[in-house]
Amino acid sequence: MDEEGNFEVVIVGAGCSGIGAAIALRRAGVHDFLVLERADDVGGVWRDNTYPGCACDVPSVLYSYSFAPNPAWSRLYSGQAEIGAYLRRTAHEHGVLPHLRYGTELRSARWDELTGRWHLDTGRGRYTARVLVAAAGPIAEPAVPDLPGLDTFAGTAFHSARWDHGHDLTGRRVAVVGTGASAVQFVPKIAPHVGELHLFQRTASWVLPKFDGPVPPAVQRLFRRIPAAQAAARGAVYALHEAVGVGFDRPRAMRPIERWALRRMHQAVTDPDLREVLTPRFALGCKRILFSNEYYPALTRPNVQVHATGVREMRADAVVGVDGSVTPVDTIIFGTGFRVTDPPIAERIAGRDGRTLSEAWRGSPTAYLGTTVTGYPNLFLTLGPNSGSGHASAFSIIEPQLHYLVDAVRTMRRRGLATVELRPEVQAEHDIALHRALAGTVYNAGGCASYYLDRTGRNSTIWPWSITTLRRRLRHFDADRYVLREAAPTLEAR
Repeated sequence: MDEEGNFEVVIVGAGCSGIGAAIALRRAGVHDFLVLERADDVGGVWRDNTYPGCACDVPSVLYSYSFAPNPAWSRLYSGQAEIGAYLRRTAHEHGVLPHLRYGTELRSARWDELTGRWHLDTGRGRYTARVLVAAAGPIAEPAVPDLPGLDTFAGTAFHSARWDHGHDLTGRRVAVVGTGASAVQFVPKIAPHVGELHLFQRTASWVLPKFDGPVPPAVQRLFRRIPAAQAAARGAVYALHEAVGVGFDRPRAMRPIERWALRRMHQAVTDPDLREVLTPRFALGCKRILFSNEYYPALTRPNVQVHATGVREMRADAVVGVDGSVTPVDTIIFGTGFRVTDPPIAERIAGRDGRTLSEAWRGSPTAYLGTTVTGYPNLFLTLGPNSGSGHASAFSIIEPQLHYLVDAVRTMRRRGLATVELRPEVQAEHDIALHRALAGTVYNAGGCASYYLDRTGRNSTIWPWSITTLRRRLRHFDADRYVLREAAPTLEAR
């Protein structure tokens, strides 16, 4: 049955950001909110990505909400199922589930100047919101390359984020397109079972060892009995990651780690030709750093072949490389990442002048502190443009943004404000400073073309300063940087 309703806050997405936003609002005494989720469960990427070997590459102790630590992580780096269970449990324990509307996908969100509210159209009815929180995340929508002939492929093709568990890979001739974080995890898991595995690698990536292993029961008991011990461990890991982040500002500082990584690769790969193919030609950190202890050994298997080429086209039974090679396959798995710099939700949110975020950004997203955008009153983003990091946990970014959101809602309530809208000059000044800071970092000057860069060539993904700086900047809602409009008096007040 269709539903309709008016809410103070509507949150789009029930992944790490959306659940966190709902909990933050409840903790602040805001209960008039709704969470829209297109799927039938919470979890976001940790619900959708079920490929073999799916796991986090951030230490477990850091990959959680600071207000909801999990003393029972079973491994130093948690797997998909365990993280998904943590998110479901946390949503339940903090009373979020009654606020959720499953199977409800946002079709459009339009700012209405007359009512001073967001008008939302979904597949299950219409809603309005005083404040809209876009928490769909940058890795919600898989990026599948538009390759000639893909529609003529007679076999089975799927993206790693939409894994086809009904398709038995045993004995198959499998092409894997893409060598990013997902492929590094699933290739070692499927390689022993397939007949042939053809890995199409456009660019070799840096793959570092992953210092993973089970968390001893004694440590779990310690964290359960003495929460301060886990908080101290979390703080230490956070400080270590912040120290590593300093190296991203200075590409030369990464060279000792590069030499160490190459030595580890040479130990795992003895074939000099394969070593050459797997040697990166850019500075460590320019692209996302990958972690695996199994990837390089998997590539040395006799049934695995690494093709140092991109893909030019598909045929009914084969993949054609840019180098002209033709490789017969019956299964294609795309490990080609996500639509990070052109998220579909940006096509569905229209601001004051009727333009969608996608139209306003014109291929190069920008936002103030990755959180608000001029021309879009009462709209807050999580993990928005230039809030990403090459060294930090997503939770370390999300939580400061939620503090900012909650303080904004409190400010609106306290001062009787109808709207808060970022001043254009504030966004422009922030954008100039941000890209000036990015210019010398490994992300921009490391000699690669990564998914951090949008279609215009600008880096619209990475935050160039420390996460500590981001936390400080987002600690309080800086109302002086916004155009503030008071709510019209009610009839009773008149």
